[in-house]
Amino acid sequence: MLENNKYLILTAIFLVFTIVLFEYTSLDIYVQNYFFQMNTHTWILNRDEPILKFLLYDGIKKLLIFFALSILLTLILFRKKDLIKRYRNGLLIIVLSSIFVPLVVGSLKAVTNTPCPKNLEYYGGRYPDVKVFGSYPKDFVQKRKIKCWPAGHASGGFALMALFFLFKKRKNKIIALVFGLFVGWSMGLYKMLIGDHFLSHTLITMLLAWLIILIIAKIVQRKELEKPAQI
Repeated sequence: MLENNKYLILTAIFLVFTIVLFEYTSLDIYVQNYFFQMNTHTWILNRDEPILKFLLYDGIKKLLIFFALSILLTLILFRKKDLIKRYRNGLLIIVLSSIFVPLVVGSLKAVTNTPCPKNLEYYGGRYPDVKVFGSYPKDFVQKRKIKCWPAGHASGGFALMALFFLFKKRKNKIIALVFGLFVGWSMGLYKMLIGDHFLSHTLITMLLAWLIILIIAKIVQRKELEKPAQI
């Protein structure tokens, strides 16, 4: 539990540092320029390319939903099985993370009103480069809120970092964490390469997802420790 507190604090510090770093630098533009072809005014990847769109957008979203629902049904239908009892906490953390990570990220996207790379004038759009704590020019007419910060699509992938809490051995925990990072960054990088997100959007989603997972794990583990006292 104490180790969990340490990781919570460190993750929160890294999250704040990352937000401030990208808010006051042009690092996002510097990185995103590598994904934009100035001579043709197109992004490296075509968003309508069917195979990549299925693998890294539509298909993987459905697969993640199916995965979370399967674990939820397993917890309900086989809750009395010894194997499920042994891994109950880890499975519960995964299900809750699959719900709350995308929910929190999606809620932030709804209120931050931050443009995507493809929306910026610099890349052929009509929006000025306004960051999350910035404000639009008074003469800029915005017809509707824009929802690009943080990266919502990658949040489902990063929620898989919760697999860390399913396993007992340190080696397996690390493998599970790396797997969650791989899926999250695969989804996030795809969206960067088609102009939908900046590096900071994905990086902040990763840190926010891990922070939410740690909070969920702390609550679940605390409830488990309190059980003997309630008997």
